[in-house]
Amino acid sequence: MIHAKTLQRTAVLFVFFVMALSSILTAFFYMSLSTLGFIPDWIFMTLWAPTLALIVSLIMGTAISFVVARLILRPLEDLITATHKVADGDFSVHVDEKDSVGEFNELIKSFNRMTEELGRLEIFRKDFINTFSHEFKTPIVSIRGFAKRLRDDDLPPDVRREYIDIIISETERLSKLSTNILLLSKYENQEILSDKTEFSLDEQIRRSIVMLERQWKQKKINWNIELESANYYGNAEMTSQIWLNLLSNAIKFSPEGSVISVSLTQAPDRISVSVGDEGPGMSEDVASHIFEKFYQGDASHKKEGNGLGLSIVKRVVELCGGSIRLKTAPGEGSVFTITLPVKREVSATSSSKEAE
Repeated sequence: MIHAKTLQRTAVLFVFFVMALSSILTAFFYMSLSTLGFIPDWIFMTLWAPTLALIVSLIMGTAISFVVARLILRPLEDLITATHKVADGDFSVHVDEKDSVGEFNELIKSFNRMTEELGRLEIFRKDFINTFSHEFKTPIVSIRGFAKRLRDDDLPPDVRREYIDIIISETERLSKLSTNILLLSKYENQEILSDKTEFSLDEQIRRSIVMLERQWKQKKINWNIELESANYYGNAEMTSQIWLNLLSNAIKFSPEGSVISVSLTQAPDRISVSVGDEGPGMSEDVASHIFEKFYQGDASHKKEGNGLGLSIVKRVVELCGGSIRLKTAPGEGSVFTITLPVKREVSATSSSKEAE
């Protein structure tokens, strides 16, 4: 507010000094000409009328400039006040746009969009910290509790083994959570894909299924696999995270003895991969939040994951320039479809082979 008022006073004083200086210079010019005899006395006397009019115009011009400066600079004054509030951590501030015009209006609109985004980021930051601390604290508390019980020498062997299995399970969960958080943080701070190579995408998906063999064999999962042969130019390590997370998610939510379908189709400009399960499906509300960090719509499976897998999938797909779609409904399973653009690039190795 202080800066706005200073600017307003500066604008008014500038107009005043310009008009005053013009009046003084005009009067000095005519007096000099009269003294040198270039202007007769009777003509000089008639100059008092325009001089008086000039003085009146000086007063009126200064008053008008004050009013105009006040109207023009009021939005700036509001904007400066709001900026101070944002600097103090208040992101709920909103500057009224109706009194502003031109560049001021664009500036205020941009400022309001900025505060809205900062407000959303602040809410997300608080939620993330609360959820993150809870996700880490829960397994640690569990490990500590069961470790204390193991100090009891009178525990039956089967109970002791059960407690040890729980501790191992919780440490694995904590390790996976740490790994996923670091992985997601790495991907979120990455904008350009590096270490690109040309590789067989269908073979990578098959290897991912084999890597999860222990999980799907325990649930006696059957597979319906239809993969066209497709070469893809990209970061193999990152794209493997897509399939591992989607497949692991499908296995987790599939009932025992059900079928998971995996298909790959290739077009001249894109590759589409679908992973479908026969699980419980999701409501529209759950589906709308499924890619958010730490979000888990099914509380019964909360201990089996940490809500970061699909966030990683979405981020990797974005880095690849692709898209992800979800088709689901309660009781009808879920189908995730990944579409990746086909780049007209080849690796150096492939180029050298062609040259040979």
